[in-house]
Amino acid sequence: MNYFLVKSEPFKYSWDKFKEDGRTFWDGVRNFQARNNLKAMKEGDLVLFYHSNEGKAVVGIARVVKEFYQDPTTEDPNWVVVDLEPVEALKRPVTLEEVKSDARLNNIGLVRQGRLSVMTVTREEFDRIVELGSCGQ
Repeated sequence: MNYFLVKSEPFKYSWDKFKEDGRTFWDGVRNFQARNNLKAMKEGDLVLFYHSNEGKAVVGIARVVKEFYQDPTTEDPNWVVVDLEPVEALKRPVTLEEVKSDARLNNIGLVRQGRLSVMTVTREEFDRIVELGSCGQ
């Protein structure tokens, strides 16, 4: 199994809207590195859902339910989407500041490549964020 993180601005597509929809295709990716990360996703892989710009926090866990295919929002064959479904919300959001201050997350792409919208994370990074999001503070 592989692990990823996707970013969404909550005013465009929030975790709550994602939960309401129950499933979505992840479109609008127009960066080749992020596109390659979409292409690497396999059915069953787990994905951290991050609210960018507003909130700046990991808020939930999603699952890949359909591997990459042509992005239906463009005719350009360079761009693809995957289908995701929500698995569960974190008990509490894990903020970017928490991620930056946690020594176990010092190499995570969220910090190293802040503008990348779809990125891989290691199992250890995934587990640590889930751990932080499952405890109260």
